[in-house]
Amino acid sequence: MNASATGRPLSGVVPIAPTPFDDHDEVDDAGQKRVVDFLIDADADAICILANYSEQFSLTDAERERLTTLILDHVAGRVPVIVTTSHYSSKVAAERSRRAQQAGASMVMLMPPYHGATIRPDEADIFQFFRGVADAIDIPIMIQDAPVSGVTLSAAFLARLAREIDQVQYVKVEVPSAAAKLRELVAQAGDALPGPFDGEESITLLPDLDAGATGTMPSALQPDLLRAIVQRYQTGDRPGAMALYERSLPLILYENRQCGLRACKALMQEAGVIACERVRPPMPALHPATRAGLVELAHRLDPLVMRWAR
Repeated sequence: MNASATGRPLSGVVPIAPTPFDDHDEVDDAGQKRVVDFLIDADADAICILANYSEQFSLTDAERERLTTLILDHVAGRVPVIVTTSHYSSKVAAERSRRAQQAGASMVMLMPPYHGATIRPDEADIFQFFRGVADAIDIPIMIQDAPVSGVTLSAAFLARLAREIDQVQYVKVEVPSAAAKLRELVAQAGDALPGPFDGEESITLLPDLDAGATGTMPSALQPDLLRAIVQRYQTGDRPGAMALYERSLPLILYENRQCGLRACKALMQEAGVIACERVRPPMPALHPATRAGLVELAHRLDPLVMRWAR
């Protein structure tokens, strides 16, 4: 059960595809296809869809199903696609994952089950949740360890999930002190976890690579530049990777701290990849001054997103 066409575990840069909307708040199908084509041209090692940075929380179930088919049909096997299938219900998560596999997904990604600020299962029920999803599919599972869920997943528990559930082969760690947790997780899980990843726009990419991460799942803002960092690191050129990381870090920080998921859409609209940078209410649009600062930084760094549509 491998997620890459080569038969090796998936590694490298796996950006999250944003979901473009038009001025009438409808999903822009043509824009979504352009996003996918841009990410493939940026040499993404795979693409993740329907994640938090895809605004999955603002999509209807019908839109989710249609987007899964639309994107997988358009990718047409050019790169692996990871479909996010998170849900509180074990039944719904398993059904979403089964449908994703049937549509051609190479992997599914799920957060642990949660609802609101207070409803959290204990570890035993979380284990059964992932066991139930695994029983429904044959493709790998990536567990998303993110603060948004409010669920604490210890390194020991994540390692146990990887050891005891065959499909749990990847973990995306994007919590405070991610490098320390990745280091502990890699030590405890060993070969049972071929895919330790980081996230959070790759804000701690170099420390996380040092800790054993083999991949990163950022936004779709600068996948080409992040891929160069990872490639330098994987070939043993840590100083070169550090130099490129330091160059990209101002834009990563601005995205992470000032803009969130709106950054990628703003640059894609600015550069003509998509026609509209709208995010669904109640999320507000970027303040014009914040947006201007983002564009200024992007022009200095010149990632592919600023040139691709020209």
